[in-house]
Amino acid sequence: MALKIFNTLAGEKQEFVPITPDEVGMYVCGVTVYDSSHVGHCRFLLTFDVIHRYLKFCGFRVNYVRNFTDVDDKIIKRANDEKLSCEVITDRYIDEFQRDAVALGLLPPTVEPRATSHLPEIITLIRKLEDDGLAYRVDGDVYFSVAGFKQYGKLSRKKIDELEAGARVEVDQRKTSPLDFALWKASKPGEPTWSSPWGAGRPGWHIECSAMSTKYLGQPFDIHGGGRDLVFPHHENEIAQSEGAFGRPLARYWIHNGFLNLNHEKMSKSLGNILTIREILEDADAVALRHYFLSSHYRSPMDFSRDGLEEAGKATDRIYETMERVASGRSLEKVAPEPALIDAFRQEMDDDFNTPRALALIFDEVRSLNRLLDDKKSKGLEARAAALRSMCDTLGLLQEGYLERKKERWLKRGHVSLQAIEGLISRRDDARKEKNWQEADRIRQELQDKGIAIEDTPGGTVWKVK
Repeated sequence: MALKIFNTLAGEKQEFVPITPDEVGMYVCGVTVYDSSHVGHCRFLLTFDVIHRYLKFCGFRVNYVRNFTDVDDKIIKRANDEKLSCEVITDRYIDEFQRDAVALGLLPPTVEPRATSHLPEIITLIRKLEDDGLAYRVDGDVYFSVAGFKQYGKLSRKKIDELEAGARVEVDQRKTSPLDFALWKASKPGEPTWSSPWGAGRPGWHIECSAMSTKYLGQPFDIHGGGRDLVFPHHENEIAQSEGAFGRPLARYWIHNGFLNLNHEKMSKSLGNILTIREILEDADAVALRHYFLSSHYRSPMDFSRDGLEEAGKATDRIYETMERVASGRSLEKVAPEPALIDAFRQEMDDDFNTPRALALIFDEVRSLNRLLDDKKSKGLEARAAALRSMCDTLGLLQEGYLERKKERWLKRGHVSLQAIEGLISRRDDARKEKNWQEADRIRQELQDKGIAIEDTPGGTVWKVK
């Protein structure tokens, strides 16, 4: 089965055929760095991380570009409120984002461009649009003329006449149409500025992504992605600018993840229900968070809840416990994965990256492996375990330190101290040396009552949170 992707532009699933065989160029609109990244950002970050991973699993060389918007009205407001420069604000939140990305286990993109580092490319693109009659100047501002691009609305399936009739944009009598959007904004007091053919000012939001994607991936490239909220106007405007300038498609496949609510409410600062990534990871593991998001198809709307995340954590534990059981006394490093399982996994993921069905396959195999282990049957066990590991790794579910982080969070909640646990284990070791099995069993039960499971290994007794 060939990989099929739901292409927003076509409105249907289409077979994925890259422009260059064995290579994929993918651009994803990143964060605007004026504040901490939150759980809403997790949806697109994890969606495209899995797409990135799966394309690599399929053997593609992936040129993945994810940008930072580091000049924007919200950034300027934050900088003015804190009486700092925009650069200080954006550096702060880019650094914080990078820490969050590592914590989430995201594969790094090939390139992470900043908009402010690409002013020459942005200015060149605006000049071309102006030269071609698709842009016009007004008092130092430059606007794109939507009427000049006859295919406007093809991504969002919106009609220009209807948009103009109900345009919910601030009326600007200087513009030819209320739908025309800014390519360049004239300098205002308290804002960062750059020199340009139109005077001092700064770029508009939409033009930044057009310039950066074209620089690193050419035009057309294979995949353009982002959240569904970006379909209109951001991605629609990107198409108009880029295709208007060069007369060829910007991207062949447009992928958009669904909306995310928090406890059935839209997340917003006014409601005070924004959860940052850092806050979530204080109480939950990044792997559990990933599992939680992958349990819904990326295009489906999703509601985030702590209860759902907790259940995902328990399910994730089962994967790690199974892998731990299989690995005990075995080496899987050179074992070839069971081909039938890998084929089944590919069949699910080839259907528009269907992670819920891929997870169902993974948990079927978790149950099967545990039955084999319980029945002490070894035939095919290692190949199936290698397939399980490959599937989980492709989804980013196997990350170093998961069990240790679980211990740390459990200890942090104050259930029992590390010293108390180690003391009980030491006393049990002494009882076993003295062949006092009754005392050793009593201590094991005491640990179990505290939520701790122990295992005697050749290297000594190890413990884990049940």
